[in-house]
Amino acid sequence: MAGKRILLVCLVLINLFLLFRLVWSGQGIFAYMELKQRHEALEKQLQKVDARSLDLSREIGRLKNDRAYQEKVIRDRMNFVKKNEILYIFHDNEVATTGVKADGEKN
Repeated sequence: MAGKRILLVCLVLINLFLLFRLVWSGQGIFAYMELKQRHEALEKQLQKVDARSLDLSREIGRLKNDRAYQEKVIRDRMNFVKKNEILYIFHDNEVATTGVKADGEKN
């Protein structure tokens, strides 16, 4: 009778140990759920990078083959102008200007 109780206690302790390892260890359920969330986040990030890569590939193709698009990009990004054109660049109002007023006083 005592041998059965000792065996039962040992089996219960082993089961508790295995349950603890299943739930709270580094390879348990919580670690699995954390890895699953990280995997999903990385998958979303990979999809965004793939979409960006596709957009850039399309833009490269347009820059290689489409003269009108090349001209538009050069004019917009590099402020190039055609012959006999004048380029006006307006600064934002947020830029603080300091200088001298017409009557010699500082702003």
